[in-house]
Amino acid sequence: MEINVDQQDEIAIAEIPVEELDASNAGELKRDMAPILEANTHLVIDLTRLRFVDSSGLGAMLSCLRHVSAKGGDLKLCGLSRQVRAAFELVRMHRIFDIFATREEAVRAFQF
Repeated sequence: MEINVDQQDEIAIAEIPVEELDASNAGELKRDMAPILEANTHLVIDLTRLRFVDSSGLGAMLSCLRHVSAKGGDLKLCGLSRQVRAAFELVRMHRIFDIFATREEAVRAFQF
């Protein structure tokens, strides 16, 4: 999975390039996000292309959050479709993640 990363000042913005994040590719996402998570403490994950996520995909997102939090950093999500947002709400993960409509809003939410 080729994850495109844009840098905006101290904030990395990673765009997830798939439409479905499930058991078939959640491990690949975690593997490919690892170097991005190691190199950055302020991260926005853009989920604009994502249309479906299952429990494995949600677990992968949680793993990313834990990794960044363990380093004293922060992770924000943006661009969730209605279906993806519903999955986050179903398991109450919308209370754990900072979720924003757009990249710009997510980037602005970092207070330096």
